[in-house]
Amino acid sequence: MEKRLLLSLLETNARYEVTDLAAALNETEEAVKSAMKELEAENIIAGYHTLINWDKTNTDAVTALIQINADPVRDFGYELVARKIQQYSEIDSLFLISGSYEFLCIIKGRTMQEVAQFVNRKLAPIEGVTGTETYFVLKQYKASGIILDDEDKDVDERLLVSA
Repeated sequence: MEKRLLLSLLETNARYEVTDLAAALNETEEAVKSAMKELEAENIIAGYHTLINWDKTNTDAVTALIQINADPVRDFGYELVARKIQQYSEIDSLFLISGSYEFLCIIKGRTMQEVAQFVNRKLAPIEGVTGTETYFVLKQYKASGIILDDEDKDVDERLLVSA
């Protein structure tokens, strides 16, 4: 079975039925189920998610991007610091990045105050963290390849040119 194709299909739509996946892959349902189980056991399929446009709900939700400076630990690099950071449930995603900062994390909270308190009380005091810079998301237009702000999709967005 072509596991990369299976992964690609699931990444596009995690709600595909096994029967549809089997048909698309020209495999039996049992073969698809077995492959999915194997990929889950290997943590290649690490979860199944639903993309929600929280701006369209009546829910308090704040997303923040936080750049984190950190000192590497001898023989471990940044791994120990990353393990300390990732343990918090407020951390949605954590990346080791190139550039001026070592890490970028995405945090979800109910309010800006809640996120600020998390950074102040939990994130900044972590041993090895030497600085943070927080950016609050004001509006999300696209996520995981899906356009979320489609209210004006029928509007002609060409720029007017005048002479």
